[in-house]
Parts: sequence; structure tokens; C-alpha cells
Amino acid sequence: MKALRRSLCIALLASLPLMNDADAQPAGSNYDESKVPAYTLPDPLVANDGSQVTTAGQWKSSRRAEVLKLFEEHVFGRLPGKLAATKFEVKSVDRSALGGKAVRKQITIHLLGEREPEKLHVLLYLPAAATQPVPMFVGYNFNGNHTIHADPGIDLATGWMREANGPGVENHRATEAGRGTSASRWAVDEILARGYGLATAYYGDIEPDHAEGWKTGLRAKVKTDQRGQPLALEDGSAISAWAWGLSRIMDYLETDAAVNARQVTVMGHSRLGKTSLWAGATDERFAITISNNSGCGGAALSRRAFGETVKRINTSFPHWFCRQHKTYNDNEAASPVDHHELIALMAPRPVYVASAAEDLWADPKGEFLGAKHAEPVYALFGKGGIGTDTQPPLNTPVGDVIGYHIRTGKHDVTAYDWEQFLNFADRHFGRKR
Repeated sequence: MKALRRSLCIALLASLPLMNDADAQPAGSNYDESKVPAYTLPDPLVANDGSQVTTAGQWKSSRRAEVLKLFEEHVFGRLPGKLAATKFEVKSVDRSALGGKAVRKQITIHLLGEREPEKLHVLLYLPAAATQPVPMFVGYNFNGNHTIHADPGIDLATGWMREANGPGVENHRATEAGRGTSASRWAVDEILARGYGLATAYYGDIEPDHAEGWKTGLRAKVKTDQRGQPLALEDGSAISAWAWGLSRIMDYLETDAAVNARQVTVMGHSRLGKTSLWAGATDERFAITISNNSGCGGAALSRRAFGETVKRINTSFPHWFCRQHKTYNDNEAASPVDHHELIALMAPRPVYVASAAEDLWADPKGEFLGAKHAEPVYALFGKGGIGTDTQPPLNTPVGDVIGYHIRTGKHDVTAYDWEQFLNFADRHFGRKR
């Protein structure tokens, strides 16, 4: 793959007009395509020693590990290690939930053993009519398990709450008024009707989402990484901690006989879309990875400096990334990686990137390019990518093992998004409707 320059990027994306949203542009961001700087993308197929990667074997044996380490050192930081003290407790099982359509399980994962307060509360729905282990979707929610559905049997979230009692209200306990308030983002009935299960957990259980959240989160307790090396605070990030938590949910799913643990899709939206990509990159047990509106630090190319920039995201959310990532504020070109390589870390497993036309903050053009420029790695495995050099029309999904769509609407997860995610999983899991 030759060096990829701005002229190619513009040609690839000429099909999508920009919205006239300059009046709403936040300080420190860029919505002007003419101000996208000239850039050259790092080549995922050039190894650290300068040699060319030409086979899938070379990618798997050495180059993938190099790229993964670069993301650990320069973007997300290292993950905590797997803890021997982790325990799974099935708190409740209702085999006639949702009017008989679902089996509802609520599981507490005791991350540091049953005597410690660090707990991840997992809500699991399975189709009641299933006669064999079912494929799963796994993802975090923003406001507590009780918000994804009005089901009165879901336990209320406990501890630090992002927006428990209304926008901007933090550090309050969840209330009954919150039940089902995020249901539009979780197509529970459709997921179950299509023969899939759903596992979700509140991401604040792992680490509260603010700059001081580490003090009461997992990172204050775990001092070694997945290789057994010392792990200082600046070596990790909230996103790495959250990704680690998704792997602990995967650990549980491997123990549940009702689950097909070989067909688990990890999905996330916005900052949790960044998290799902990092979880899919660091844990190859996830069969499919889905990024929804993940933007800067997720699927979008950082070097475009469009919408939310590296400096803006590091300033607003300093805890999301490792300390080294701050050195690329207004200096994206100095980073040894860009986010097409993050997507490429999923190869040869399927990956899906979703954008929204009105979500310029997340740079839908950059998200498309991130997916597009992961194609050379998938080609090593004989796998097809997006299959188009120009961004597709609105509401027109494209792609093979790399999937992509841009839909009408804003920064959100919609029924249309879920329809595409389910169709993508059906195709790659060989399921017939």
C-alpha cells in the first residue's frame, strides 16, 4: 500500500456533501473540509524494521503485535491483567421475562473476589424459544441496565451514575423514573426475535467517567498489566479499563451453556464505540466488532483533524486515553499510528463501522476512511473490505467482511443501525432468516 495522501482522501469522499453547521461549531473543532491538513497515513503493512508485510502469516506472527503495542503505548494504554480472584454470581433467572419472550439473567461479576466492592452487574436476555446455544450481542450502556428496557424486573443500577436523574446530574443513585429511558437505543425485542441474546452492563461499574474516576474504579486496585508488568496510572486509561471489563463479560459467557461463545459480537456507541474497537482488538474471542458513531479515537482518522480533534478530546476527556496521547494535541501527524490500523487489528474477523450524516463531530468521512484503509490487511487473508472507493449514499450499507453505512440523522443508535448490525451478524454467522 502506497503512502496515502490528502488528495486520495478527498477523491474517495466527494460523494457526501457537508452540512452547513458552522454556527454550531464548538471551539477547538473543525467542520471545514478545506482546512483538513495534508497528511500521510502510516502503512499497516510496513513493519517496524521497514520490511513489507505480504502474507497473512507475517501479520499474525509479528506485525499485528507491533501495531497493537503501538496503540497501547500511544493511544489507549495497557490493559489490566486477568484476575484469578474474579467470581461469577448468577443473582436471578426469570424464564418468562418480557411476556414470555425472554429468559432474563442478572449476573454479578466480582472482579476482585466476593469480599471486595468492585462488581460488574450484567443483564442478560436470551430468546425463550431457543433450543440451542444462541449468538450474542455484548455492549455497555451509559445510564444503567434498568434504562435499556422498561422491564420492571431489571435491578436498578447502584453507585456512581452518569445521568441518573436527568442531563448533567451525576453521582446520584438510579431511580424508578429511569426505567426504559434509553430503550430506543437497544432493540431488545428485535434482537430476541432474530434469535440473538443480549448482554449489557453499566460502564460506570468499571470506572466512573470523569477525570478523577480512576480513584474509585478498577485502575486504583489493579497494579499489573496483562503481561504481569507493573501498571502505573499513566500507562492505562479509562477506555482500556472499560475494554477489560467487556472481556470479563466474555469470560462469563464462555461458562453459560445457553450461549454460543464462538459467536459473540461486541458493539458500542460513541465513547463506547471506541471501547468496543479496543476490546475487539485486544480480545480475539469477540467474533465481530461494531463501532457506532465512534469518531475521534475510534474509527475516524485522527490526521484529518475534522470535527472533534485529538486536542479537543484530550482536553475534554483526559482520562479516556493514556498520557502519551496528549503529546499529539495539534500534532496528529507525529503519532506512529492512525485509526485505520485499529480497525485492521480485527482482521480477519468481521468489523462494522456506522456513521450518521448529521454527526459531523464524529467525522463520518473519517470513519469511512478508517474502514476503507483497513482493507489491505483484510486482503492478506483473502477477505473483502468495503468494496467502494467513495462513501455510499445515505442508508445504503456496503461491504463484505468490513461493513459500513452512513444513515440519516444524528449521533445516536437507531432501529436502522440495529437492523444492519443484525443483518451483518446473520451473514457472517451463516444464519438464515
